[in-house]
Amino acid sequence: MLGLILTILIVGAIAGFVARLLVPGRQDLSIVATIALGIVGSFIGGFLGYLLFGKDGDDGFFQPAGIIGSIIGAVIALLIWQWSQRRHTSHA
Repeated sequence: MLGLILTILIVGAIAGFVARLLVPGRQDLSIVATIALGIVGSFIGGFLGYLLFGKDGDDGFFQPAGIIGSIIGAVIALLIWQWSQRRHTSHA
């Protein structure tokens, strides 16, 4: 159980940091928020992998992805977050 938690945190940190490097612009995210971004990205990547490839149907449609899927999902999550922040500040 501890190994699973550590793996999720490490993959989340890597995916979150890589996503922040790939997405242009400044992101005011703490280390914890970056790890959370990577973890959310992992589930987005797992969901997209399931939709695109139909793999691992026994595990359900909402599952964690590998590192590549996690990075792709984290980029998507970060772009959505940036879009929502711009939209929120333009209406204020």
